[in-house]
Formats: sequence, C-alpha cells, structure tokens
Amino acid sequence: MTHPKATHTLGVGVLVSGTGSNLQALIDAEITVVAVASNVAGVPALERALAAGIPTGVFPLEDYAGRNERDAAMAEWLSSLGVGLVVCAGYMHLLRPVFLTRFPGRVVNVHPALLPAFPGAAAVEDALAAGVTETGATVHLVDEGIDTGAVLRQEAVPVLPGDTAETLHARIRVVEHRLVSEVVRELIAR
Repeated sequence: MTHPKATHTLGVGVLVSGTGSNLQALIDAEITVVAVASNVAGVPALERALAAGIPTGVFPLEDYAGRNERDAAMAEWLSSLGVGLVVCAGYMHLLRPVFLTRFPGRVVNVHPALLPAFPGAAAVEDALAAGVTETGATVHLVDEGIDTGAVLRQEAVPVLPGDTAETLHARIRVVEHRLVSEVVRELIAR
C-alpha cells in the first residue's frame, strides 16, 4: 500500500499600502492569499482583496503606541489566519523585529530595482537620475534594513531613451508581477 506524499503549503499574507498591483498578480497567478493587511485605510489594494474574498485588516500607526505595538498586532492577526509567508507588495513601512521574528526567513519584498542598487522608496526615480542603462526588479528577503535582505531573484529591465518614472515603472511592474508569483509559488511549496 502506498501513501501519497504529504505536502504542506504556507498560508500567504500580503502587506499593502497602495494600489495592489503585485497583490493582483498573486491573485491572478492563483496563489491562495489568506489575508491582506494595510497600514492605510481605503487604498485600492484593499478593494482588490475584498473583491477576491480575502480577509483584510487595517493597522494605521496612529491607532497604536508605536511601530512595535502595531507590528505585533499585525503579526498576531496574520498568524491567526494561518499566514506562514508574508509578501510585502508595495508596503511602505519598515517592519520591526517583533514582526520579523514571528515569520523568520518568511517575509519577502518586491523592489523596483536591481538591489543593492537604488534601495528605498524612490528607486525608479533614483535610477533615472543616475543615468543607468538598465535597472530591474528584485524579490528579496526582508530584514531590519532598507532593502538589504538576501536577494531571491532579480531580472534586468532596460532604461530606454525618453523614459519617465511612469514609463519605466510600468515596464518594471510587468517583471515584478511575474517574479513575485514565481518566488512565492516556490516558497509555499517547500
């Protein structure tokens, strides 16, 4: 008598602060997202989650004594819904150690540059200002620094003559959506 190999998949939670295009990429890739948390109420990403039937939680910093308390509450809420892998998809706050230790080695971020080049919130604008001929997209582990965690996957995107932040970011987003879906699929299957 043979027994099927047991497979364990981690529940995916997504942290958002804005439009949620990377969240939508995960949904479109048929990755089961079990929770979406935001630090900002009313953002389009939360509407995307609700439209997909995904539970949402809003954790505005002003509702807590500080970031540690907010991040602890957010980690507890995500854990209570079975989240084992967290994807920062346009989430614009640094996560505190109290959050990261709850999901050790299981928090990833999508960044619109070829890290370690151009970390931070203005990566696309910084790449254009530097005059580089290529930038790209990176999916990396999150640590306590600003975009300093181990790189899981990267792909270059050319900077074209006449590119603006909007045109370049639109091309980078296409790559981000594919990379984040591939990496998350691999991580939840481990």
